[in-house]
Order: sequence, then C-alpha cells, then structure tokens
Amino acid sequence: MTIRLCLAGVTGWAGSALARAVASAPDLELVAAVSRTHAGKRVRDVLTEPGLDTPIYASAAEALTTRCDVFFEYTKPAVAKGNALTALAAGAHVVVGTSGLSDSDYEEIASAAVAAGRGVLAVGNFAITVVLLQKFAEIAARYIPSWEIVEYAHDGKIDAPSGTAREIAHRLSSVRPPHIKVPINQTVGPHDARGADVAGSRVHSIRLPGYIISAEVIFGMPDQRLLLRHDAGSSAEPYVAGALLAIRQVGSFVGLRRGLDQVMDL
Repeated sequence: MTIRLCLAGVTGWAGSALARAVASAPDLELVAAVSRTHAGKRVRDVLTEPGLDTPIYASAAEALTTRCDVFFEYTKPAVAKGNALTALAAGAHVVVGTSGLSDSDYEEIASAAVAAGRGVLAVGNFAITVVLLQKFAEIAARYIPSWEIVEYAHDGKIDAPSGTAREIAHRLSSVRPPHIKVPINQTVGPHDARGADVAGSRVHSIRLPGYIISAEVIFGMPDQRLLLRHDAGSSAEPYVAGALLAIRQVGSFVGLRRGLDQVMDL
C-alpha cells in the first residue's frame, strides 16, 4: 500500500533531501507540501525534481485539504505544535522532526493523538548515530550517577537547547536524576553558568559559526570519565533513512512515542 505524505518544510535543508528520497521510494507518494516562501508553485520546479508534481501550500491547514496518511512536520518551533494538532484533527498520523518543542507541548500532542486514534512519532534527530547515543546514555546513567549535556550548533539556530539535547535529557530523567554535589542554588556566581535545567539535567548550548550539529553527554565518576558524542557533517543525508523509517512506522501505533528507537529493534 502506498503511503500518502504531506511534507511541511519541503524546501528546507532537511525537508528538500527527504522530498527527493520520497520521489524515488515506490511505497511513498508526496501528495501535498508546505512552504510559505514558495506557495503556489510545484515541488518539481523549486527542487528541480521532475518526479514531484506536488502542489505547495502556504500553511498546513491548506495542504491538509488534500487527504494524506502521514503529515511530516519539518518547519519551525513556533508553528510545529499547531501544525501537528491540525494534522491530527484532519485524520493523519504525524512525524515531528522539528526541534524545540517542550514536554508540555508533547503532552498536548499526545492527548490529541489518543483522541484522534492516530500515531505521533517525535524525533529530535533522525541520524542513526544520535539514536545510538541516546540508548548508550540511558545505559550509562544506570551505572554512573553524574552527567551533564553539551550541545553545539551554528550561530543561526534559534532554539536552545536543541531538540536532540531535550530528548537526551528527557530519556535520562526516566532513569534517575543526576547527582549534583553542589546544589545549583548554592553556586557562587551566576547560576546560569551551570547551564539550563532540562528535565533535571544541566544542559549547555553553544551557538557559534563553524559548528553544524553536535551533542555530547559527559558522565563523571571519581578518577574516570565517559564521553558520548555525536557530530554531524554539512549534508542532510544522515537524516533521510531515519525519516523514511519514521514515515513507514508511525501508523503502527496510537498515541505519542518519542525517539526513532521506539520503532526500531534496539
């Protein structure tokens, strides 16, 4: 059976790579797309991809007038939650690839997914190396009580912490809270220097030219240290295979699941 897809953020850095991959996938069909900049055009003309004779709309609400099985959210944090809720109301399963949503945002989306009888798969980062980093970090947290998260991105990234860092913190919170020897409120100096509290973990966000996307979890014990780190290159290709997997699997459950590993055999 062919999966009918609506892709919001079709002309973006990651969205355009995904659209091209969908064009060559025999079991997927891109039936609608969202891009405010290119609304009214066809995907084939914007991406120079002859196989994608798909109309581009200015909003998710307009695009969802075309029936789809899966809505893929790849836009910006300010509109991501609204787009996901609109898609659920239209009867579509949802894959959230946009970073920057909060735990309370996901709680609202989860309730809407259950009410609609649809699945939502929220993935802060589709790279397989990030999936493994998350799993390895969960394992390490069972044995090492102290950790902090550092994430890096280019200076134009507007959300901080990143969705990847938020997801790592969320997962570690399900294992246990980290041990912090000196309570943050007893820090001498600006408390912000100790990072943001995200689901109980201290998270430090670096935004500088020269970086693309990196994330690391540093675990510490007396006289020993474990560093788990992911580094991304300049291409969007590492995210394509994971995104395709998410599209194919999101219809297999009802409710919200966070992390690509939730539909992988790990």
